[in-house]
Amino acid sequence: MDDGILILNKPQNWTSHDCVAVCRRVLRLKGVKKIGHGGTLDPMAEGLLPVFIGQATRIMEYMDLEDKTYFCRARLGLTTDTQDIWGTVQTRDGFDGIREEDIRTALASFQGIIQQIPPVFSAVRIDGKHLYEYARKGRDVEKEIRPRKAFIRRLDVEEVDLAEGRVAFSVQCSRGTYVRTICHDLGKKLGCGAVMESLRRTAVGELDLSRSISPEEVKTAEEQDLESLLLPVDLPLKRLGEAYLSRDRADWFSRGNSTRWRRVDVKARPAVEEDPLTGKIPLNARGRRYDRLYRVYEEGTGLFLGIGYEDREEELLKADKVFVPKR
Repeated sequence: MDDGILILNKPQNWTSHDCVAVCRRVLRLKGVKKIGHGGTLDPMAEGLLPVFIGQATRIMEYMDLEDKTYFCRARLGLTTDTQDIWGTVQTRDGFDGIREEDIRTALASFQGIIQQIPPVFSAVRIDGKHLYEYARKGRDVEKEIRPRKAFIRRLDVEEVDLAEGRVAFSVQCSRGTYVRTICHDLGKKLGCGAVMESLRRTAVGELDLSRSISPEEVKTAEEQDLESLLLPVDLPLKRLGEAYLSRDRADWFSRGNSTRWRRVDVKARPAVEEDPLTGKIPLNARGRRYDRLYRVYEEGTGLFLGIGYEDREEELLKADKVFVPKR
């Protein structure tokens, strides 16, 4: 089985762990040893769950850079302790008098940098424990939860059903955004309460559902069918720069060595912006700026060698991560 990225279409009532467990059982029989997943989805959420296979597991850290896109349905007129339809109902209010214009104006106000108070039933930690652990024991920790910033790059209203009190919208947002809290806060703005009724993740950066498979289909798929669905290891890295090395320099780089910058053929510069929440260029796990990271390929063959870092002080391309064996 080749290295690559398999896109699962996670069903409702499955945990992300359940989905990956299926892949591990099936793929280990096909000789795969390393398997990981990116971007956990709540059990009641559906949609895109990327599974990284083999060497592809080593790019998982770079996925934190990418926005996530969701399609959400909200229901007006009630609130719950979990901010979604599956929680315990706290209030039931009518939504008479709410106009479509009111809904569109309220949702438009969430674009850009916003403040969110994470739900009580969430994985945020206080004193080393998840909030949901306190909530399940009945401890009131709401006053201890601090607001957090989130960035909403785009929010589009897709459908408004005033008769049923339902609103559908798509949202492209930063990592750590709570879409159910957007629904909850929408209800507060409208004065009628609102909860999330369904959630489907449709994209993470360059990854989408166009070539996806369900966990149940993974169980019965032939190896060649799974391999045909694998996406290239470097696909999610499009925002990094693109650089090429000659054959001898490629061999040198694949051993983890540095190359003089003047010997690097740069095809594209990194397309990395400042983080809207911090105003700074994000750093990777080794403290290297994302606007100096490059996908590195061998000239002629186009073989993906790994990720390199432009050291401007020493005028070198340094290996950040190598993805090919020593040759």
